[in-house]
Amino acid sequence: MKIAIGNDHVGLELKETIVEELKKRDYEVIDCGTNSSDRTNYPIFGEKVAKLVADKDVDLGIVICGTGIGISIAANKVKGIRAAVCSEPYSAKLSREHNDSNILAIGARVVGKEVAKMIVNEWLDAEYEGGRHQERIDLISEIENRND
Repeated sequence: MKIAIGNDHVGLELKETIVEELKKRDYEVIDCGTNSSDRTNYPIFGEKVAKLVADKDVDLGIVICGTGIGISIAANKVKGIRAAVCSEPYSAKLSREHNDSNILAIGARVVGKEVAKMIVNEWLDAEYEGGRHQERIDLISEIENRND
């Protein structure tokens, strides 16, 4: 499996931890940056990851900023993206099972390294259930298509 990961300057250290965790699981990681602690803007990296996911160049994406909120909003502007901000493992799991999230957003100022690893692992281990949830995903897609 191939996963894109992107972050702003605040998420740099947490990204390094998550990349390590992904490599332990034998995932191929596409690093979309930043790899500097110099101040930068999260929308740049949210879009980079989202475009790779939307174009199916990677299977999934992970984005990190201070809260996870801003970078997820940026990623969600790309058609076909369902980025979910998760601060604990249960929401991460359900975001995949019920919402078919294709990008996980994490706040580096919100969760510590160990919790972040648990969130990532729960998210990766979960699978979309389909069924009754598909109608809602279709409705989300309809909204997206009406507002191109």
